[in-house]
Amino acid sequence: MKSVGIICEYNPFHNGHIYHINQVKKLFPDSVIVLIMSGNFTQRGDVSLIDKWTKTDIALNYVDLVIELPFVFSTASADIFAYGAINILKNLNVEAIVFGTETLSASKLEEIAKVQKEKKFDKLVKKYLDEGLNYPTSLSKAVYDLTKIKINKPNDLLGLSYVKELINTNIKPVTIQRTNDFHSKTLDSQISSASSIREALKNGQSVKKYVPKETYKALNNIHFNEDYFPYLKYKIISEINDLDKYVNVDEGLENRLKKYIYEANSLDDLINKMKTKRYTYNKLNRMFTYILCGFTKEENIKTLEYIRVLGFNKKGQSYLKSIKNSSKLPIITKYTNKYKMLELEMKTSYVYYINEKDKVDLTLMEYKHKPIIK
Repeated sequence: MKSVGIICEYNPFHNGHIYHINQVKKLFPDSVIVLIMSGNFTQRGDVSLIDKWTKTDIALNYVDLVIELPFVFSTASADIFAYGAINILKNLNVEAIVFGTETLSASKLEEIAKVQKEKKFDKLVKKYLDEGLNYPTSLSKAVYDLTKIKINKPNDLLGLSYVKELINTNIKPVTIQRTNDFHSKTLDSQISSASSIREALKNGQSVKKYVPKETYKALNNIHFNEDYFPYLKYKIISEINDLDKYVNVDEGLENRLKKYIYEANSLDDLINKMKTKRYTYNKLNRMFTYILCGFTKEENIKTLEYIRVLGFNKKGQSYLKSIKNSSKLPIITKYTNKYKMLELEMKTSYVYYINEKDKVDLTLMEYKHKPIIK
C-alpha cells in the first residue's frame, strides 16, 4: 500500500486543513494518509484548544491513520519537532510528506538545507547569535548571506527543518502554498489561520463558518494558555530558587523570572516583560509550558521509544498491519509504563485537565483509552 504523511497540530482543525488534505488526495489519490499529530500541547508552547482524543476523532473523518507526536517533540523548537515527526514517518515507511509553505518550494528548501551542512553556515549563525539575535533570525540572515534566498516565514522555516531531516531518506518532500497568513489574527475569508480562530474564540466571536461542523461542536469545552497562569505563577514562586532544573530555563532566564514573576498579571504580561531580541515569544512560551508540566532536563530524552496509534479507519488499520513487522520501533495502541516518554504523556495530561470538574475520569483516558476506530 502507498502512503503519504502530514505533520500537524490541528489547533483547531479548520477549513484550511480540509483544503490541505484535499490537495494531498489529488496529488496521491491511492495513498493512505498518515497524520503525525501533536497531542495536548503544541509547538509554540500553547495548550491545545481541544484535547487530542477529540482532535483524533475529528481528523479521522478526513484521513486514515493518526499517530501521536510525543510531548518531548511536539512542544520543541522546529528542528527537534521535525526530528521526532520525520523519524516516525520513516519507521512507518511513508513515501512522501506534504506540508504548507508561505513562499518557498521543496527544491528551494533542499538547496538551503545543503548549504546548512557547510561549516561557514554554522560560523555565520554563531556570529549573529553573538550579536544578540535569536536563533530563527540568525538562521535567516546566514541563509541569505550564502544563498540570497529570504527565509523568515514560520512555515518556510518549519519546512526547512523537515527537509533537513529528509536528507538521505526515501521520503519525498512536497509543498503546498498556504492560502493565508499563518500569524494573522483577523478572520478575513472562509479559510482563516488557526491563530485568527483562536483569537476570535478568546474574544467571544463565532467561528462557525471557518471550521467544519465536527470542530464547531467540540468548541463547547476549550483550553487557553491563560487558564493555567495561576498554577504556573504558584509553581514558579514556590520553586523560585530551583527553576533551572526545567527544560529551556537557561542562559540566565531564571534571573529574569525572579525579576518579573511577582508583578506579572497574566501569561502574556509575563512573556512581554521578559522578551528580548534573543528570547522570542515562542521560546518563552515553551519554557513556561515546561515549568507548568514539570518537564525537567533529566526527562528530556530525545530518542524515540515507540510509535503510538491514536486512531484509524479500515484503510489505516490495513496499512498498520502491512508495515508492523518492518518498523524498527514498537507500534503501541495502549498505555504502558514501559516507556519514560509515555509516562511524561500521563503527567502532562493531568496538567492539561487540571481545570476540569471530571479531571479524574479524563486523565484515566490516557491509559484506558483505546485507539479511535472509524
